[in-house]
Amino acid sequence: MSAAIATLNRLYGWKVRGVRWVEIIGVLLVAAMVFSVYVAKAAAARESGRISELERQIGDNGQRVRLLRAEVARLEQPGRLEALSRGAGLGPVDVHRQATEDSLPTLAPIPDPEPIVVVAPTPAAAVEPAPVDAAAPASAVEPAR
Repeated sequence: MSAAIATLNRLYGWKVRGVRWVEIIGVLLVAAMVFSVYVAKAAAARESGRISELERQIGDNGQRVRLLRAEVARLEQPGRLEALSRGAGLGPVDVHRQATEDSLPTLAPIPDPEPIVVVAPTPAAAVEPAPVDAAAPASAVEPAR
């Protein structure tokens, strides 16, 4: 174990321009920690700003939601809707105008179903058009009325 202790003493005593090597490593580690703390604080400040912006947007959206709910409540007032319906010529249904189940066919009779016509396909030979003679007069080509 004396060899290991001798090696550690030699490393601890190793100097660069009068400064021990261990002290140089310690100063570099402290500088790295200071830099990392600075970077972490800068990132935290950025996130804090972003969080405050999001909280402001949430507050604005909450205010908009409250305004929209108030507008819906105003638009759904029964007195307002009744005035609008009367202005459009609408009103409550008279009790004597209500229909029963038996009188529904007389109010709107069920239309008769349209007949379904099925056309059978014709053979291709029977569909050939008649040849038209170019020299024939126009009155000969037109059918008689």
